[in-house]
Amino acid sequence: MDENQLKNLKTEQERVYSIIEEIDRKAAKWKASSSDVGSDALQLRKTFWEDVTVNFDEADDVAETFTSIKQQAALLSERERTQSQMVKQLKTLSQLRFSPYFGRVDFKEVGESEAEKIYLGIASLMDEQEENFLVYDWRAPISGLYYDYSPGPAQYETETETIKGEMELKRQFVIKGGKIKAMFETGVTIGDEMLQEVLGNNADTQMKTIVATIQKEQNQIIRNDSSSLVVVQGVAGSGKTSAAMQRIAYLLYRYRNIISSENIMLFSPNPLFNSYVATVLPELGEENMQQATFQEYLLSRFGAEYELEDPFEQMEYLLAAEKDESRQERVEGIRFKASLEFKGLLDRYAERLSRDTLVFRNLTLKKRMIISKHEIAHYYDSLEKNISIPNRIQMVKEWLLKELKKKAKAEQSQEWVEKEIQFLDKEDYLESYKQSQKKQGEADDTFHDYEREEKWLSELVVKRRFKPLFNLVKKLKFINNKAIFINFFKDVSIQAETTPANWSSICDQTVSSLERKSIRYEDATPFLYLQDLIEGRKSNTSIRHVFIDEAQDYTPFQFAYIKMLFPYSKMTLLGDINQAIYSGPTGAPTIFAEAALDFGEKETYKLTKTYRSTRQIVEFTRELIKGGNLIEPFNRNGPKPGIVNSCEQIEHIRTTIELIADLKEKGHKNIAIICKTAAESKDAFESIRESHDARLIEKGTLTFENGINVVPTYLAKGIEFDAVIIFDSSSYTRDEERKLLYTACTRAMHELYILSRGEFSPLLTEVDEQLYQAI
Repeated sequence: MDENQLKNLKTEQERVYSIIEEIDRKAAKWKASSSDVGSDALQLRKTFWEDVTVNFDEADDVAETFTSIKQQAALLSERERTQSQMVKQLKTLSQLRFSPYFGRVDFKEVGESEAEKIYLGIASLMDEQEENFLVYDWRAPISGLYYDYSPGPAQYETETETIKGEMELKRQFVIKGGKIKAMFETGVTIGDEMLQEVLGNNADTQMKTIVATIQKEQNQIIRNDSSSLVVVQGVAGSGKTSAAMQRIAYLLYRYRNIISSENIMLFSPNPLFNSYVATVLPELGEENMQQATFQEYLLSRFGAEYELEDPFEQMEYLLAAEKDESRQERVEGIRFKASLEFKGLLDRYAERLSRDTLVFRNLTLKKRMIISKHEIAHYYDSLEKNISIPNRIQMVKEWLLKELKKKAKAEQSQEWVEKEIQFLDKEDYLESYKQSQKKQGEADDTFHDYEREEKWLSELVVKRRFKPLFNLVKKLKFINNKAIFINFFKDVSIQAETTPANWSSICDQTVSSLERKSIRYEDATPFLYLQDLIEGRKSNTSIRHVFIDEAQDYTPFQFAYIKMLFPYSKMTLLGDINQAIYSGPTGAPTIFAEAALDFGEKETYKLTKTYRSTRQIVEFTRELIKGGNLIEPFNRNGPKPGIVNSCEQIEHIRTTIELIADLKEKGHKNIAIICKTAAESKDAFESIRESHDARLIEKGTLTFENGINVVPTYLAKGIEFDAVIIFDSSSYTRDEERKLLYTACTRAMHELYILSRGEFSPLLTEVDEQLYQAI
C-alpha cells in the first residue's frame, strides 16, 4: 500500500470513529427516551381501569364509558407503538455501530462547485442537528449511483426529476467491529476483491444480508417499481433470491406510507426455505412479509376433509415408478392438467353448469333429514338462469338459513329436546333461571316461570344442535364440489384438440382417487378453481405484491389461479428453467407460463453469472445441461469436483464416511449429503449416523442447522452448502432426471464430490474428463 493509500485509509478510519461516536450519542438518547416511554406504558397498563370512568346506569353513561375506554386504549397503544419504534431504532444503531457503511461515492451535481461525499449503509444516519446525512440508506434514490455507475458521468432518479452530474470517486469498504479491514477503489461492478471477501466464507444456516455486493443487473431488479410483472430467469447461484428479498426491502422503504410487510406475499418452495430466509428482512430493518408454500395455501382451503398429495409425494412417485403404463398415463395427465387448455375445459364446463343444476348435499340432524339435496336443487333451479352461479349460490344460502330457522323453531317441541334438557349442566339451568327472573321483572308475572325456563332451555338445546348446520350453510358446504368435479371427468363430451389420447384412462384414475377423498397434487388447483367459479372467487385484495421463488416449478394453470387470487397485485417471479425438477418428468412448461398472466407492463431479466460456486464447480455443472455454456462463473478458484465410482456397498459407505471426515477437517461447517429420493436419504442417514453426527432433512423439517445434513434434492433447492456429496449418482439414469442432478450439484459453494454405487451415470458420460478428478 503506497503513502497516498495509507493516508486515505487513515482519514476514512477517523471518519468511522467519528460516526461511531455519533451513533453512541444517539443510542444513549434513544435508550433514555425508550426507558421513559416504557415506564409510561407500564404505568398505563397498571392504572388502566383506575383512569377509566365506568358507569352502565344510563344509555349516556354507557356511551361515556365506551369513549373513556377507547381513549385510554388508544393512549396505551400509542405509547407501546412508540416504544416498539425506539427498540427498532436502537437495533439499527447497533448494526451500524458494527459496520456503519460499505460504500462511498463522490458525486458532483451539475451546477455545483464541489462533490458531495455519499456514504451508503444498511440504514440512514443523520448528524446531531438532524440536517445532513452521515450515511444514506442503500435503498435511497441517490444510492443507486453506487450500484449503476463507475467514475464519470452519472445520474439518479428522484420521485420528481433526474439528477445528473459527475462521479469523481467510487470506494468500497469491509468494516467489522468499527475497524476498516479492507478498502477498494472500484468501477461499475462491485469489485472482485469485495466479492471474494464475501463469497469465500462458509455457508450459513440462514441467508446472508449482502447489500454491499449487489450487482448492477440485480439493482435494476430491486428498484423496478413500474412494471406490473417482473420475471427473473437466473442460473443457479446468480443471486435471484437475494435480489427478491432486497427488492421487498426496497419496496417497503420506497412506499413506506402506502404498504407494509402485511401487503407482501412470498410463495417459497418448502418450509425449510422459510427458515433459511427468515433473518434477511429483519437485518435490513424491516418486518418479514407474509410467507407460505403453495401447498400450505392448498391445505388451508381443503382442510381435513380430503387427503391431499403434496408436490414432494408426487415427485417421489415419478422418480420411483418404472416406465409402466399407469405411470405413463399419470405423467400425461399431469402434463395436460398443468395447461391452460385444461383450464379452458373447466371454463366450458362451468358455463354448462350455469344452465344445468348443481349437485348438493343433504342437511341432516341426528341422522334425520332436515333439508334434502333435492329440495335445495329445486330451489336453485327455480332461480333465473341469467344470474351468475355465485350469486345464485348466495341466494340459496340465504334461503337455507331462513329455512333452518323455521326448522329449528319447529324442533323445540320434539321429544328428543326434552330428553336432552335433562343432561344439561348446572350453569345452563342457572342461566335459564336468570332469564326467567329478568322476564318476570318485565312482565310482573310469576305464574309462568317454569314455562319460561322450559322454553329457554328448549331453545338452547336446539340452538346448539343446529349451530353446526348453520355453520355448514354459511361455509357453503351444502354444495357437493367433489361430485361436481367427478362429473366433469365422467363427461366424455368435454375434450379439446390437445386432450391426451388416453384421456379416458386418465379420467378413470382421477375419479378413483377422488372417490377415496384423495386429491392428487395435479388435481388440487383445478379442483379449487372450479369450486371458486361456483362459489365465487376467494380474492385477497390486501396483498399488493406477490413474489414466487422457484417459479419454474409452477404450472401455467397455477399461475393463472394465483393471478385470480391476487387480482390487484404486482408480481415478481424468480426461477431457473434448468432447475425445473418438478416439471422434469412432464416436459418443462413455457418459461414461467407468462401467457397465463394478463399483465400490463412487464420486464424480464436474465442473470447468467453465478457467484455461489467456485469456477471449477461451475465449469463442471454447466456440462450437465443443455445451453450450459451460457453460464458465466465468477473467478473464484477451488478444487475440481471429485468423482468416485465404488460398486461395492461397503466400500461406498466407507468412502462417504471418509469424505465427510476430510471435509470437516478442512473446516467446512455445512456439509450436505444430497440424495435422489426420501427413501435414499433415509438409507444414507442410517449408513453414516454411527460415524458422524448427521441430521436427516425431511419434508416436515422446519429449520436448517449447521453440520452434516442428509437431504433429498427437492428440499435442498434454494439453499447452499460449503461442500456437497452426491450420495449415489448411478440412480440418475433418465434424461428427464438431468435437471435434478444439476440442481443437486449446484448447491455446492467450495467442494463437490459425486459418488456412485453402481454403473456410472449416463448423464455424466458427456462431461469433459478434464473438468473433474477421478478418486
